[in-house]
This record gives sequence, C-alpha cells and structure tokens, in this order.
Amino acid sequence: MSKIDYFKAKIEATISPMDFMQAAKSEPDKFLLIDVRNAPPHIMKEKASGATHIPLMHLPDILGELPKNKTIVVYCWDTWCNMAAKAAIILLENDFDVLELSGGIAAWKAVGFSVETIE
Repeated sequence: MSKIDYFKAKIEATISPMDFMQAAKSEPDKFLLIDVRNAPPHIMKEKASGATHIPLMHLPDILGELPKNKTIVVYCWDTWCNMAAKAAIILLENDFDVLELSGGIAAWKAVGFSVETIE
C-alpha cells in the first residue's frame, strides 16, 4: 500500500471529534456514538455526552440490537488504544457502517466537548 492509499483509507475510516460534532449537528439521527472501553468503574468514570457505553467484550453479544441504518462511531481511550479498531472490525464484518473517532475520549475532552458520568 502506498502512503497516499494509506492516508486515503485512514480518512475514509475515521472522523475527528470536530467533524463528528458538525456532522451530528446537521444530521442528528444519522449517527450512534459508542464507547467501547473496558475498565473498572473507578478508572472509567465518564463518557462522551450522548454516547452509549458497550464494552468491547460485550459488543458481539448485542449486534442484533444495533441499528443498521445509522453510521456507528466507535471510540476508546486515546491514539494508543486499539479497542475502537477492534470494535470497528467486528461491526464491519457484520455489515454495519462504521467510523472510528480519532483520538478517542482524550481528544474529545481536549477540544472541550461535554462528557457525562457513567453509572
């Protein structure tokens, strides 16, 4: 794969927090934002506002409950975390439209987007 092909594929498969917010604002019913992080509650205290928390280990069990008519945007901790990529593969193999949120929850918070407590 050439460098240009790599970067084109990367752009096709990811969305930045800013682009997601803009797209979700113009088409609010098009997306489902899913937090796929696995962690104990004392570590994982918050998620992006409006996100659904489905830990990666539980994702295969609930595929039938997810909408096929939405673009699913998955995220994990940061650029060093690959749980969102693993979730995207599972979803793509099951015919979902998927994007990975670039930078995960760390990027989301870094740009000042709202978070909510995970209960």
